[in-house]
Parts: sequence; C-alpha cells; structure tokens
Amino acid sequence: MQNFKLFIELTRLNRPIGYMLLFWPCLWGLTVAYDFNFELEKFYVYSFLFLLGSMLMRSAGCIVNDIVDKNFDKKVERTKNRPIASEKVSVKVGVIYSFVLCGLAFLVLINFNKFTILMALLSMPLAFTYPLMKRFTYWPQLFLGITFNYGLILSWISVNNSISTIPIIFYLGAIFWTLGYDTIYGYQDIKDDEIIGVKSTSIKFKNNPKKFISICYSFFFISLIIVGILMNFKILYFLALIVTFLHLIIYQIKNLDVDDANQCLQKFKSNNFLGLVVFLNILLGKII
Repeated sequence: MQNFKLFIELTRLNRPIGYMLLFWPCLWGLTVAYDFNFELEKFYVYSFLFLLGSMLMRSAGCIVNDIVDKNFDKKVERTKNRPIASEKVSVKVGVIYSFVLCGLAFLVLINFNKFTILMALLSMPLAFTYPLMKRFTYWPQLFLGITFNYGLILSWISVNNSISTIPIIFYLGAIFWTLGYDTIYGYQDIKDDEIIGVKSTSIKFKNNPKKFISICYSFFFISLIIVGILMNFKILYFLALIVTFLHLIIYQIKNLDVDDANQCLQKFKSNNFLGLVVFLNILLGKII
C-alpha cells in the first residue's frame, strides 16, 4: 500500500489538473474534426483513448521530470518532498515505471491510424526533453506548450487521416494558452528558481507579468475566432466565446497577484474549467 501511494504521488494521478490540461486540446481537436451526423460511438471511444493516453503520458512525463530535476527539487520548498527528490523512490525504479507507462501508452496509440501513430512517435523527443529546457532558456513554458497541445493535431489526424490549416491554427493558439497559464504557475517558485539558477518566462517577465500573459491569452482567443470562421460556425459560437474571454481576462489576469502563491495555483487550476468551456463552445458550434 505504501508503494502504491508513492506511485500515485510520483505520477501525480492524485492531481488530475496535469493530465486534464493535456487532454482538453485532444478533445478540442477531436470535436472540431468529428462529423456528428454519423454514429457517436467512435467519438466516445476516441475520447476515452485520448484521456487514457493523456493520463499515461503525463504520468511518465512527471517521473522523467522528477528524475531530471532531482537536485533542483531538493532546493525548492514546494517540491523537496517529492518521492525521487526525497529518495523515497530510487531513480532506477522511476525509470522502470516510466518505461511501463510508455509501453501502456503505446498500446493505446496503436488503436489509431498509421499517420496518427507516426506523428505521435515523432513527438516523443519533445515530450522527454522539456525538463531540460529550464537550464538553457527563459522559454521552457513555450516548449511545454508545443508538447502539451500536440494532442490537438493528433486527434484531428485520427479522424481525418490528414492535416489542414484549421488544426494548425488552433494548435498555435493553444500553445499561447499554455504559455500563459504555465507562466502563472511558475510564480509559485520564482524566488527559489532565481536562487538555484533555473529559467522561466515567470522570471523573464516578472516586471510586467500581466502584459505578457494578456498577449498570450489574446493570441489564444484570436485562434478560437479564426477556427470558428474557418469552420463556418454560427453566430452563437462567437457569442459564447464571451465566457472564455471573461474568464481569461477578468478572472485570471485582472486581479492576479504574482506574489500570492496560493492565488497563482488557483488561477492555474481554473484552466481545467476553461478547457471544459472551450469544449462546450466547440460542441455548440458543431451541432447548432
């Protein structure tokens, strides 16, 4: 039981925000691509497979991140008690867990078409080199955005077996979404990060965080508008985007206090709600 608890803590499965932020772009891409005039069973199955894949890959990614950041995590108050940093779990065991999770994720992946499988495998280097980026660049959140939203492309391909302008524009917009919310997340550890020498957009834009995050969210919002136009969504879709806009600008940015770690965490977590709102908005555009 103790080993099971350590595994859950190691993979962050007790914190669903991580894999849900990976899953929402998958569901967005799937919903935009899917023809709801046909049977819904395939949509439900693919949604489940992408959720399962998100959980498995997020779990494997957390382990790799903890192995790579072991020495950094020991020096940060929020992360010093993580299983690998605190040596409750060895690096060897962590590597084994990671391989097993990736193997299970591959079993999920082979249920899709060959193009989806190929594109997913090509993304693997991005997924596992992200933890290294904070050592070399102030833009690790950008690499996270490229990795975390790749499922949007994969889900579109899983339905259409091809790529087009629509998912690419949506993907680019979603990257800015991640760039914004992970910058907010980074302010929890900014003091420790500056001391130990790791880099982030939180540090780079610490003198004017609201301006940077506003620019990121604006690009994301514009991408939603462009996707709606290209998909010929009705006016109701665009009106419903007001909820997304208010959440991003009013709730997440207007009253943001980057010196309040608890507030930063809550605003970061609120993006799970935003993911649901965007999904329902797309669904509205597709069905109405």
